[in-house]
Amino acid sequence: MKALHGVAAAVTVVVLAPLARPGYVLRYDMVFVPRQPLNWEMLAPVDSLPRAVPLDALVSLANLAVPGWLLQRIALVAVVYLAALGAARLMPAERTGPRVVAALAYAWTPFLAERLLLGQWALLLAYAALPWLVAAVRDLRAGRPGALPRLVLAAAPAAVTPTGGLIALAAVLVLLPLWSRTTAFAAASVLGLNLPWLVAALTASAGGVSDPEGVPAFAARAENWAGAWWSLAGTGGIWNSQTVPDSRGSALTPLVTLLLLAVAAAGLPVLRRGLPGVADRLLVLAAGGFLLAAAGAGPAEPVLEWVVGQVPGGGLLRDGQKFLIPYALALALAFAAGAGRLASALARRFEPSAGRMALIGAALLPVAVLPDLAFGGLGALRPVHYPADWDVIADRVDAAPGEVLSLPFEGYQRYPWTDGVVVRDPAPRYLDAPVLINDALRVGPVTVDGESPRARAVRQHLAAGRPAAGLGFRWVLVRLGAGDEPPAAVLSGLRLAYAGPSLQLWEDPSAPPAPATDVGGRVLALTAHGAAAAIVIFYALALLRRRVTPW
Repeated sequence: MKALHGVAAAVTVVVLAPLARPGYVLRYDMVFVPRQPLNWEMLAPVDSLPRAVPLDALVSLANLAVPGWLLQRIALVAVVYLAALGAARLMPAERTGPRVVAALAYAWTPFLAERLLLGQWALLLAYAALPWLVAAVRDLRAGRPGALPRLVLAAAPAAVTPTGGLIALAAVLVLLPLWSRTTAFAAASVLGLNLPWLVAALTASAGGVSDPEGVPAFAARAENWAGAWWSLAGTGGIWNSQTVPDSRGSALTPLVTLLLLAVAAAGLPVLRRGLPGVADRLLVLAAGGFLLAAAGAGPAEPVLEWVVGQVPGGGLLRDGQKFLIPYALALALAFAAGAGRLASALARRFEPSAGRMALIGAALLPVAVLPDLAFGGLGALRPVHYPADWDVIADRVDAAPGEVLSLPFEGYQRYPWTDGVVVRDPAPRYLDAPVLINDALRVGPVTVDGESPRARAVRQHLAAGRPAAGLGFRWVLVRLGAGDEPPAAVLSGLRLAYAGPSLQLWEDPSAPPAPATDVGGRVLALTAHGAAAAIVIFYALALLRRRVTPW
């Protein structure tokens, strides 16, 4: 077991080596700040869908004890380390070799690389948690004590985002026997973990349906000559070409994917014997996730467009590639089982060293085919420092609270101080005030409309060249350096409160008082968060009671 911890630690160090430098890794959705405030927008956003509920609130609470730079490192280390260790522990093998293969096959994948470079570390928490959840399901089916608490606690980090919560809930429903009391308890508990974002979605003013243009915009993409579906088969195919490692475009990559699938096919009988009753259901879950991932890049695209545009919450399905998580786990385990089977055959036919060499080759194959995951995507994860202007602006807004409009009205931009890396606007996490940013997403030449009616109205207002004064915002924050600062007409009627090299803060003296709060919505949000927290505490105490502790 020590060897498995050593392998997980080695993979983590190699992947996250650049984080040894001070600063914050800011990249697309990955935005950590020194101290993220806890406000109602974190618990239940009023004007947007709860894509970061309860994630933002949990980060804010953790920030009370841990600074942002350290919290980011803890989260990223947990993703890589627990993914590798979880796959190794779940792998049904007596020898260490196949377990090491499983660790590398799951922790060194195109999926992890592409989502990490897109900054979606919270989704990767679900990726890291799934092997532990499946192991708990295995133990629960076997009647081992403490399995149910471990299952729910493994689902908890997955449920910090809606997508991860849905994957965890689907895993419970598919992997456990239907209509059993245990399944009902487990499903109800995991559903309770999803209550914060479910309640926030029901109480928000944002529309529940999404722009169907997002389906082709976020559909899986071909990364080489073999096409989009073959990229998905290798756990790649993300929609954002800027986050695809260069090695994925190699002409040899599809051939290596074919090799992985062939070895995995040979390992399926071994996996099914090692995980009786679980392996088959995991394959069903993996197949369902793969079909969702491929839906936007195939004949099902019109159906998916209808679902996204007509069914509340259907927008969760538009970036289908993220549902490859169960497939990635099944592929890693089957590949490790196949490698173990091949090694045993070679050892019997030739000599033991031949089997050992086969296992070493299988363990190193994911690294060889994706070398640019090492060292933070060969330097793509570079820590940077926030300009001092951000602290000054935060203090000014904290001294005179009020709503903030962040300009330019673009959710994602490049800045000189981020070394040109695209980053989501940090203002909602840096400032202790409601901040409105543009929720429309620009994907190449296509702009996918957001769900917030207020953001849509402000976007149209500003596009017409009309002033921001009178929109009801106490503060207007202007981010400099992106090259598309708002024209003077937009800032007319505002008073300049602070001007720095990176940020400007303008005040609207005529701004009305903040609108009345929705007390009912806040009570529901607090109840949902409290229920989820109570579930975690209950099962944590139940697990602790089963273990002998020195105290």
